[in-house]
Amino acid sequence: MTFRRIVSRLCAIPHLLALVAGAGLCLAAAVWTRNLVEARTLRSIDAGLSQSGHAWTVVQVDGLHVVLSGVAPDDATRFAALSTAGRAASSARITDRMEVVNPVAIQPPEFSIEILRHDGGVSLAGLVPSSMDVESVVSTIREHVDDAPVSDLLGLVDFEPADGWYRAVTFGVEALAALPRSKVSITASRVAINAVAKDADDKRRLERLLRRDAPTGLELALNISAPRPVVAPFTLRFLIDRGGARFDACTADSEAARDAILEAARSAGLGDGATCILALGTPSTRWGEAAVAGIVAVAELGGGTFTMSNADVTLAAEAGTPRPRFERVSAELEVDLPPVFSLKAILPEEVELDEEGPLPEFMAILSPEGHVQIRGKLGSESTRAAVESLAVAHFGGDNVHSATRLDQDLPSGWTQRALAALEAMQFLSNGVVSVTVDKVTISGNAAFEGAQSAIARVLSDKLGVGASYELGVTYLAVSEPQIDLPTPEECMARVNEAAEQKKITFNPASSTFEDDAVETIDAIAGVLRECEGIRVEISGHTDSQGRETMNQRLSQARADAVLNAILARRVLGTGLVAKGYGESRPVATNDTAEGREANRRIEFRLIGGPEDQTNSSGSDAENLNDEVIEASDGGGAE
Repeated sequence: MTFRRIVSRLCAIPHLLALVAGAGLCLAAAVWTRNLVEARTLRSIDAGLSQSGHAWTVVQVDGLHVVLSGVAPDDATRFAALSTAGRAASSARITDRMEVVNPVAIQPPEFSIEILRHDGGVSLAGLVPSSMDVESVVSTIREHVDDAPVSDLLGLVDFEPADGWYRAVTFGVEALAALPRSKVSITASRVAINAVAKDADDKRRLERLLRRDAPTGLELALNISAPRPVVAPFTLRFLIDRGGARFDACTADSEAARDAILEAARSAGLGDGATCILALGTPSTRWGEAAVAGIVAVAELGGGTFTMSNADVTLAAEAGTPRPRFERVSAELEVDLPPVFSLKAILPEEVELDEEGPLPEFMAILSPEGHVQIRGKLGSESTRAAVESLAVAHFGGDNVHSATRLDQDLPSGWTQRALAALEAMQFLSNGVVSVTVDKVTISGNAAFEGAQSAIARVLSDKLGVGASYELGVTYLAVSEPQIDLPTPEECMARVNEAAEQKKITFNPASSTFEDDAVETIDAIAGVLRECEGIRVEISGHTDSQGRETMNQRLSQARADAVLNAILARRVLGTGLVAKGYGESRPVATNDTAEGREANRRIEFRLIGGPEDQTNSSGSDAENLNDEVIEASDGGGAE
């Protein structure tokens, strides 16, 4: 090495030392800066967490990266701590490693189904468990609605339903068969049904049917409405006499009008418990206003009758009412009545008794057995023939006995009043109608609530609103036990009794009945006709002789044959299904002739629908209310 090179290298050493020293100073500055940032970030986050009550949080800072740890009492507190730290450092720099003490488990949702049935089909909406066989539910609904379109808008969630869910769904779906226009809302504990019935009788029938079939423990909310009846003529009759204030007939066109009419009648002395039916057919939307004015007028007179028949209005005072008072009240009423209504005011004269003989009378008596006796006076043979023909038309020729006398000196309008009284008697179950010189009187019992109103409408229509008549009709309600439908269990007990009288048998290896089976099927069909709405499975079973597939087909064919025979006897088939089980469900050994004979059988089983499927898979512990009725099958799979 030359001297020059040695000198050059010795001169470079100071430069290297300067570079190393500079690098060291930069590194030291970077470390100091990092420690400063970490300290400031830590102090800022710690201060914020401490001031907001999150001292439980552990903060670790590594440069710009912040890690939060610790155990929060709940999710809300954890989120609040994370938000507080986010105000001191960017959320992108924060890692959340906090835990929660005993986190609350996610609660399953409340499952529900809304079923809407209308003229265009059926729609289902709601949230149901994924374990539910939705296709089976939709298929059952299609059977009930004659294959009308069914729109499935149900959402599925992977949670187990509450106890009672499948039982409620089964009942709600089955109820749909009897409700053409309805909404059925189903939860595990409650089924709410809003529906429209054809009339009041249909409303009562549906309510009895649904309450009968509702499972025990399930809350049932029914709101079944019936359309308002059309009343012609639209009639109201209010009177005050020695018996007090009362309605012979009361009809209103709206709830507001009904309330106003009843309030005015109570102010005039009417007792509690009176009703006024809501109906269609009013001649004016101001019907209630006119009725209130008439009731007030009767009260001011101190007695009398106020009758409305469509737009014709009559105010009849009691005999002996002072004329000045009568003229004042009738004039005020005429002013108060709406323009549509026409008033006729009557102040009757005192009736003078005929001292030369008894007053004429016509009378008809209806017995509880339906027999009618006609007595009293009529004006001519043609009148007698007309009266007897009308009685025969309403009560039957074998039930009418006539013993009338002819009198040509009867008052004017006598025939018309006799025919009207006899026409009105059709609404009684038993009672008496009579016609005298001054009035028509009808009294007795009726089997429906609106009988007295119906009689008042007939008399007002036939005789005019000014006619004088007196009504005393009592409604006798039919006791509930007489009209209660049998329960499903009672129905199955009766099917059991019918099946035990004579066994259902088939020809060997055939689905053709033996002659002896016809009588049994007739009896079972008679029971099922009276048990509308229950669901019954007709099950076919065979012994183990022959091939398994052949036994399966034979059992299904025999179950179908029983079902078709029952349907042919005018039984509604919406609740009946047929299923063949072949040899899979023996009730005795197949090693003996007696055992094989026992296994060849037809069973009738009370079923519940979707709940059967759930129970068979073991996912729901609810028990079906099944009752099995066996009928021996004499022709096995031989």
